Amino acid sequence: MPIIELEDVWKRYESGTETVEALKAVDFAAEPGEFVAVMGPSGSGKSTMLNVLGLLDVPTEGVVSLDGRDVTDLSDEEMTRERKRSIGFIFQNFHLIPTLSAVENVEVPTLFGNDPTARQRASELLERVGLGERLHHRPDQLSGGQKQRVAVARALINEPRILLADEPTGNLDRDTGRDVLELFTELKVEADVAVIAVTHDDQLRQYADRVVNLVDGRLTEEATEEFTT
Repeated sequence: MPIIELEDVWKRYESGTETVEALKAVDFAAEPGEFVAVMGPSGSGKSTMLNVLGLLDVPTEGVVSLDGRDVTDLSDEEMTRERKRSIGFIFQNFHLIPTLSAVENVEVPTLFGNDPTARQRASELLERVGLGERLHHRPDQLSGGQKQRVAVARALINEPRILLADEPTGNLDRDTGRDVLELFTELKVEADVAVIAVTHDDQLRQYADRVVNLVDGRLTEEATEEFTT
């Protein structure tokens, strides 16, 4: 059963006297342990789709389902709870807090949960992504690839079953981007996490189990070969 699903989703915005249709009749589903790349040009609706999948925005029409349950019309509080329980986010610009160390940045999503194991789990996640020697470094002491790895660890701290990534390789050189994509591949296999990445980067095609194209708000699927090591 899909972990996350969109059924006939439309998203419209009012812009002055004009109505902009960012998503048009989108049907999409991702299974646990699946890596899906959503590709398309700027302005095609990719970020809007990611926000709807991440319960950060609600569709104008259509249904969003999580674990087979309709979550379209949840209250803000309920959506926040579902995000914390099930969804991790990785942003193109990292969004790390500059005054905090790497391990403190990873802990941030746990701060309102009074979790006594948070520091230990944050340290273990940074070890897992290869930053065991950088626990106490601030973002300005880390490379772009290291910052992205901190962002990945932060996204995993609440043990999500869905990982949403917005242009995860956009600010990285090609080799570092490849390292991050290989990490995503490990996560989907080892933790049965559904990874959904929106991107311009053709490099994702060789890592994704599926590639879908979003153009002018409409989604189509293309064939792709699964990456193997």
